[in-house]
Amino acid sequence: MTELEPARAQLASEIAHWRHAIEALQDLDSLASPVAWAGLEGYLRTGLRARLGSVVNAVTLEAVALDASFRADAPLPEVRERVLRLRARYLQLETVLDFFGDALGTRANPQTAAILRGLDTLAADSMDAVLRPLGLESPPALVYFDKGLGASILRAGVRLWDRANPSPAAAIKLTRHNACHPTALFHETGHQVGHQTGWNAELAEALRTALASRSAELAQTWESWANEVAADVYAFALAGWAPLPALANVVDGTTAAVFRVIPGDPHPFPWVRVMFNVALCRSWFGRGDWDRVAASWLERHRPERAPGDGGGLARLSMAAMGGIVETCTRAPMRAFRGRPLTALLDPRRASPRALAQLVRQAGASLTTSTYLQRRESIRILTWLTTRASADPARATGHRRSLQAWLAALGGPALAKSA
Repeated sequence: MTELEPARAQLASEIAHWRHAIEALQDLDSLASPVAWAGLEGYLRTGLRARLGSVVNAVTLEAVALDASFRADAPLPEVRERVLRLRARYLQLETVLDFFGDALGTRANPQTAAILRGLDTLAADSMDAVLRPLGLESPPALVYFDKGLGASILRAGVRLWDRANPSPAAAIKLTRHNACHPTALFHETGHQVGHQTGWNAELAEALRTALASRSAELAQTWESWANEVAADVYAFALAGWAPLPALANVVDGTTAAVFRVIPGDPHPFPWVRVMFNVALCRSWFGRGDWDRVAASWLERHRPERAPGDGGGLARLSMAAMGGIVETCTRAPMRAFRGRPLTALLDPRRASPRALAQLVRQAGASLTTSTYLQRRESIRILTWLTTRASADPARATGHRRSLQAWLAALGGPALAKSA
């Protein structure tokens, strides 16, 4: 036996191991149960399987090429390096498949699957509201429930780790505790729209310019928050004040925590973020329930007691808040063809007065009409979501009504994909 034979034998074993592991991932049915796959709309199911299959096939071909190179007596150090690279690719592939498998797994229960399909539809409607008038295509949305406090999104079109296959859907995580107050959905679709239209970068520039004369630090800070600010504005334009109670619940904490400025965090720190959302409501609707939220936060978390830099930034931000709201909601943007966002999404349609009028006009058909379901889906969700906040004594009944309506909106997957 030569000195190289043990090394060759070991490499042959390692290549066989990783080839077998990668080939096992080709069975996409092992990601989730048939019930979970059936919980997707037909077009999304087909597209997701095709994209994930492409990712697996790309790594499979890499493994095959490595094996062929090894058998053709490629230099062993080169083969060893490629084996390590293949192992890393496998782990990345496994992470991607597990992510989508976990998301699909939340649809194993038929009732939950129907609710999530309803949320898929709302996500698509919320993106269509701006993207379609601009001649842009809305991606499919895959909504799932998971643990934690905050929602998140893996944007459609974002290149996965292999840089060849973009994510096939806007995969949106909603938290279980907010399943009955799912307005964070619109913040996450706002991220998709902001990215797809180029609004994020444009808003960052506009905020920096608007605030530069007040304070270089303030201008730089709000510029760094622009992506999250844009998503909050998008949610407000769609759903009015409805996102605010859930937001305040999620970001609340000790006074030190709500004023804490975390370097690199793209979100405004909680106190400023809540007050910004209150200012959006005041600017467009006048006085209302949002003032109660502001008053409670001012009582709990007084800016003069804020430690560190948070108090100073809070005071500077409040002094400039009118201009910030103006820039975010009324300034023309190239992203929207020289119009403000609110020319495409008028927040006044989601004002309490406008929603009350919708409810009066619809009467008992508000939650039963399939016509209203498709024409006014976002405003109906907004109304149903705010019921538990406005009438907490009967919150259980309001939440059941919301879930029943979402399940009806989702409908049977097979019928909708036929």
